[in-house]
Formats: sequence, C-alpha cells, structure tokens
Amino acid sequence: MAKLALVYGLRLLPAEDIEEVGDAEIRLKNGKSAHITMHLIEGGEKEVRAQLEQSLDAFFEFYPEI
Repeated sequence: MAKLALVYGLRLLPAEDIEEVGDAEIRLKNGKSAHITMHLIEGGEKEVRAQLEQSLDAFFEFYPEI
C-alpha cells in the first residue's frame, strides 16, 4: 500500500458569520493542482463532532482500496 496524505482544514466560526465556502487548492510536485471541496457542518459541539466523525468514516468507504 502506498503512503497516503490526508489533507484537511478545520476552523470553528459563528455560523451566522459565514457567507460563502469555496474550494481549497493544492499544488502537486508534478506542477499540477488539485482541488478540495470544503464542507460546512453547523450545530452544537455534539452535532458537529458526530457529523465530522460520520463524514470521515464515509470518506474511507468511498475508497475501500486504501
């Protein structure tokens, strides 16, 4: 199995302060770029933690070969 890199970012902000969430860009060593879809989870601490954990589990289900 190849060595993997999980790229992510987290930041907590008041939900009412967010106007728009855009993609993040990664520059690869081969000169190309890749885009990461950013996700927004709203709720209290318990809801945010639960949804984040569920999203992480789902991510690995999408890529069972990893």
